Amino acid sequence: MLVLPHTTIVNKVVPKNSFDKFINTKQRKGFTEFIERIRWTNKLSIHTIRLEGKEVNEIQVFEIALRKKTPAEEILNLIDRHIPYHIIFELQFEDEILYSTAQKHPHPVSEGYSVVDWRFASDWVTKEQSPYNLNLKISLDEVFADFCLQITGKQRMQNQTLSQLIVVEQKRKQLLSEINKLEAEIKSRKQFNKKVELNLILQGKKVELENIF
Repeated sequence: MLVLPHTTIVNKVVPKNSFDKFINTKQRKGFTEFIERIRWTNKLSIHTIRLEGKEVNEIQVFEIALRKKTPAEEILNLIDRHIPYHIIFELQFEDEILYSTAQKHPHPVSEGYSVVDWRFASDWVTKEQSPYNLNLKISLDEVFADFCLQITGKQRMQNQTLSQLIVVEQKRKQLLSEINKLEAEIKSRKQFNKKVELNLILQGKKVELENIF
C-alpha cells in the first residue's frame, strides 16, 4: 500500500457509471464484470505536495477493488483516455495488489482527452510484501518516472529517460511474443531437423531477452 502525506488524501468513490457516456455496451459489461469499486484516494500536485512537473502536472491515485484477479488493461486504458492527468491504479483482489500506470499525452484534437502511449504494470504481490512507494522529490516528472522504474523492476535504468524505458519495454514485449510463438511452433513440428533449427532461434531470443536492460 502506498503511504502518502495527509495533504494528498481525496478519498472519494468514483461511480462506475461516470464513464457510461464514453463507453459502449461491451465495455460497460467489462466494468460490471471485473470492477467492484473505484476510489480516488490521493492527488499529487503543486497544491498538495509542493512539487510540479513539465510533462506531469498532477498524479492521481485510484484504488480499484476487483471482482476477478485481472490486470484489467482495457478498462484502465479507457479510464486513462478520458482523464487528462496521470493516474496510478492500485488494483486489489483479496489480499493481493497490482500497480498499473500509463505514460500518455494530450489528444491532439479532443481537448481533455488523452492518448495512452504505454502501460506499465507490476506483478501481483501481497499487500504486506509490496515494495513499491512514491518517492516525493525533485519534481512530479521524477516521481512518476521513478515509480514506473520500480514497477517494471528496471531501477538500473534510473539515469535513462521514460521514453528510453518504454523502448526497452516494447522490445521486451516483442521478444516474449516471439518466444511464445517459437515454443508453440516447436511443439507442433514433427521434423527433427526443423525442431533443431527453431530451437536455435529460440535460444538466441532468450539470450537477447536476458541481456535487455
